[in-house]
Amino acid sequence: MTERAAPAGDWIVRGNLAATALFAVTASYAAVVFNTPSQWIGAVTAMVLFAVGVVAFLWSYWSAVQRSRSHQIAVSQLYVLLGPAIPAPVRRVMNVTLLAQFVIAIATTLARPNGPDGNPGSSLAVGFLVPMLGFGLNGLWASAHGNFATRTDVPTSNSEIRQNADHG
Repeated sequence: MTERAAPAGDWIVRGNLAATALFAVTASYAAVVFNTPSQWIGAVTAMVLFAVGVVAFLWSYWSAVQRSRSHQIAVSQLYVLLGPAIPAPVRRVMNVTLLAQFVIAIATTLARPNGPDGNPGSSLAVGFLVPMLGFGLNGLWASAHGNFATRTDVPTSNSEIRQNADHG
C-alpha cells in the first residue's frame, strides 16, 4: 500500500480545525462551569488563538504582497477564500471553521452575559477575538497555495522597463 502525499497546505487546514475544536471545548467549559479557573482557561485560550491569528494574518499579508507582483490577488480571495483560485474543499472547510469560531463566540458570550458578580460583561466576550485566527489562516493558506491568475500588466522585458529611463 502506498502512502499518498498530503495536499498542499494540509497542515494549515488541520491546524485550523484543531484550534477551533480547542476553542469550542474551552469556551464551552468556561460557559458551563463559569468559575474563576474555567474563565481563565477560556480567556487564555482565546487570547493565544487571537495572537496566533494576528501572526498568521501578518505573515499572509506579507506573502500576498510578494505574490501580488506577479499574480492578481483580491482581498476577498485571500481572507474569505472566494473565487476559482481556491479549491472548493479547502474553501468549505476553512470558511466553516471561521463561521464556527463566530458562532462559538456568540453562543458562549450570550450564555453568560454577566460576570459572576452580576455586573454586565464576562470574560467569555474575549472569544470574539478568535475569528482573527480563521482570517489569518485563510490568508496564510491562500497566499501560499492559491492558484491566482498571472498579472498581465507587469513588464516582461528589460526594454519595456527602461523605456522611460531618460525622463528622470
